[in-house]
Amino acid sequence: MLNRQIAPPFTRSTYFHLLTPEKFILANGLPVYAMRGGEQEVMRIEWIFNAGKINETKVGLAHFTANQIDKGTQQKSSLEIADGLETYGAHVEISAGNDFTTFTLYVLTQYLPNVLPLLNELLQEAVFPEKELSLAKDIALQQYRINLEKTAYLAGKYFRKSVFGQHPYGNEISDEDIAQIQPEDLKNFKENFYYATCVFVSGKFSAADVNLICKLSENLRYKPLPGIEEKSTWPSPDKQYIEKEKSVQTTIRMGTHTINRKHPDFIPLMFTTHVLGGYFGSRLMKNIREEKGLTYGIFGVLQPYRQQTLLTIGADVNKENRLVTIDEIHKELTRLKTESISNSELENARNYFIGSLQSEVATVFSNSDKVKSIILNQMPDHYYQDMINRIDKLTPDLIQETASKYYDIKTLTTVSVG
Repeated sequence: MLNRQIAPPFTRSTYFHLLTPEKFILANGLPVYAMRGGEQEVMRIEWIFNAGKINETKVGLAHFTANQIDKGTQQKSSLEIADGLETYGAHVEISAGNDFTTFTLYVLTQYLPNVLPLLNELLQEAVFPEKELSLAKDIALQQYRINLEKTAYLAGKYFRKSVFGQHPYGNEISDEDIAQIQPEDLKNFKENFYYATCVFVSGKFSAADVNLICKLSENLRYKPLPGIEEKSTWPSPDKQYIEKEKSVQTTIRMGTHTINRKHPDFIPLMFTTHVLGGYFGSRLMKNIREEKGLTYGIFGVLQPYRQQTLLTIGADVNKENRLVTIDEIHKELTRLKTESISNSELENARNYFIGSLQSEVATVFSNSDKVKSIILNQMPDHYYQDMINRIDKLTPDLIQETASKYYDIKTLTTVSVG
């Protein structure tokens, strides 16, 4: 009988198994990556377009184009489109990020032939009805006004603007931006930037299913992935405190722009940031949450984009604890630079990081997410295995050296709202 009072033996593995996709190059040059897996008869298809915030000529164009592309075609209204998808239990998600717009279809495999003609219609014949856009703008304006009362929203908005300045990564939509968006703007954005760059297919499917997807995708305009150019000139670090009289808490955002995935120091910096604030046993959590009781949660994270990465430290604290929290964050940054991490702390953080990464590929969809990240960021196929191998060899000296190189308090922007 299983004795539940005895913990199972700990087995340590540094192996990272990632499914290998089949690759097809279509007549228009568009690459399709197909990854089979799973027991359920379900598929996910993702079309990636070179149409992120980075391409905007007006703030909000990428978001509203993605939001409105399924709201009407030359032949169907938004209701008819929604009914057509619902009939077959299909679901469409269209999201605009900093670098790309992703058009995602979830569908039961048996209904793929029924749904693809509607998807083709959305991609080729979207008309952006004025009535639908007006409704979306009203909703966006209401949400924007609600967000203005949230310290976390305001702190994130001012923080990104302070770090990235006029670069599109720093753009945050305002009520004036929303009001200026017109249907013609969305049509022009789609015409100028909706070039497919790759397609990802994952789930349980047949060769015939892939052929159907390839046939649709061959009708799309194709443009290869742009190269990654790391911008070198950014605004100077800033310190802002925006007081909200009725707020009982303050949101703190601290950080800076830093190196992207292609830099040789990126993996050591990512792990050092993990030690700082990336898991429940991190330095920031132990000090500011567990010992000082200043917050329920605090984090430090790297958010990598193609051109640059955002290093962010964030927490919500009582108003009166704002300055002491900032001071304690500075102390932890300094301690990583001046004191060598113990072997036991390094091993615990390393095991947590590697185990979490390994658990992120439990399904075929999550495997596809990792492959997508590799391809869109133009990394080698074995990137994640290399990451684990390198983290497994990190030493206390290298952690300290990395912190000294990238955790310069004088370069950090600090924004507090509340």
